Amino acid sequence: MTDIKEFGERLIGNLEQVIVGKRRSLELVVIGLLCQGHILIEDVPGVGKTMLARSLAKSLDCTFSRIQFTPDMLPSDVTGVSIYNQQKRVFEFRPGPIMGQIVLADEVNRATPKTQAALLEAMEERQVTVDGVTHPLVPPFMVLATQNPIEYEGTFPLPEAQLDRFLMRVRIGYPSASEEMKIMSGQQIRHPIETLKPVVKVKDLLAAVKAVREVFVSPAVQRYIIDLVGRTRQSNDVYLGASPRGSLALFRAGQAHAALNGRDYVLPDDIKALAIPVLGHRVIVSPAARLRELSAERIVEEILHSTPVPGGDYKASSEPRPVPTSRGKAK
Repeated sequence: MTDIKEFGERLIGNLEQVIVGKRRSLELVVIGLLCQGHILIEDVPGVGKTMLARSLAKSLDCTFSRIQFTPDMLPSDVTGVSIYNQQKRVFEFRPGPIMGQIVLADEVNRATPKTQAALLEAMEERQVTVDGVTHPLVPPFMVLATQNPIEYEGTFPLPEAQLDRFLMRVRIGYPSASEEMKIMSGQQIRHPIETLKPVVKVKDLLAAVKAVREVFVSPAVQRYIIDLVGRTRQSNDVYLGASPRGSLALFRAGQAHAALNGRDYVLPDDIKALAIPVLGHRVIVSPAARLRELSAERIVEEILHSTPVPGGDYKASSEPRPVPTSRGKAK
């Protein structure tokens, strides 16, 4: 897993030329990339949400598409449309912006639910169906959606089904005073993204994605994941807990986190580090808990503190397993 660690350091280091002082957020985005998942970036305006998506596309030398969601946008504005060619007398598909490799869905909660639903097939099945014809998306395909939590007027909250399709929810936050000074100095003449160069080839990324799937997850860690997710469904403060897709997301993210730290096996600490970003947006708080100003992140944090960590060996065993005979006994 040394190659994956070097891969992550190279990519994160390149992104830090543009996004200053937010290494934790960048690590989460890279984990999402290695898991081939999608990221929901929720934060106040002006902290670099859009710039993060552009920087990622430039670092990977991938095609970049931006969809600026508005209330009057139609689903065909996202997926594309078939137009009749009078000269050839055939319908030709004009692809929409969703056909890019790194897609920025800017202010996704500004669009109506009908338009938001246009993303569902692309995010889950990595294909788009227009007029009965299916068009596959070019890998690596990743959606980075942004929404501003303070601008509730004129917005349409994302439904649970769409929130569940995002691997993680990431918050960037305000920079410190010293980091903000560095940002101003760095952009005095020109923006750093103008000189940003690709540092990872697409074939290397796809190889890293395949390698991450080989990271060992012991049965004890798998039970720990199931226990955490199960407790989100049993809490009295939760209206709707995390789905089995949430368990799988935590499983995949744990593999990528371990690989970025140079390990070929997952520890409970990997799961703890990712539980809030992976499960927080999947937990729907009950009305009574909302009146007490209890957030989903706080509920997941309390579950982490109250759930015992399983013991045992988390590494893959190098000893050969006994081969059962026809009589059911091991040789």
